Amino acid sequence: MPVIRREQCRTTETPNAVMTTFASPAQGGTGLAVWRVDMPAGRSGPPHAFDTEQVWTVLAGGATVELDGETSEVGPGDTVVMPAGSPRRVHGGPAGLSAVVAAPAGGRAYGVTGDVAPGCAVQDGDKLIPAWTV
Repeated sequence: MPVIRREQCRTTETPNAVMTTFASPAQGGTGLAVWRVDMPAGRSGPPHAFDTEQVWTVLAGGATVELDGETSEVGPGDTVVMPAGSPRRVHGGPAGLSAVVAAPAGGRAYGVTGDVAPGCAVQDGDKLIPAWTV
């Protein structure tokens, strides 16, 4: 039985948030990556998309989520399903944001604005697998 202990979790810090990887292929998982996002108040992730679906569940704080042209406010207990290919941007709320995210392993992020996505080094058309999902 694979058990990933707390001390085996990895953290990756970007200018916008800290991601803590709970499970991923590099940690013994096979098809799913699970991580926590902790985003301070006033921070925003870059505009981007993923080529796989992601499911975000808010644990604490809140966020404004821009997803495929729609904007929603989310808070503790709310879950956002982000379809593959949908442009998205997450803005931490006044109390910041803590969320758990699950996605198929190997998902690739890519920029959607024509600019480099800060903190991810992803340009339009370039795809990369974020460090917290491997």
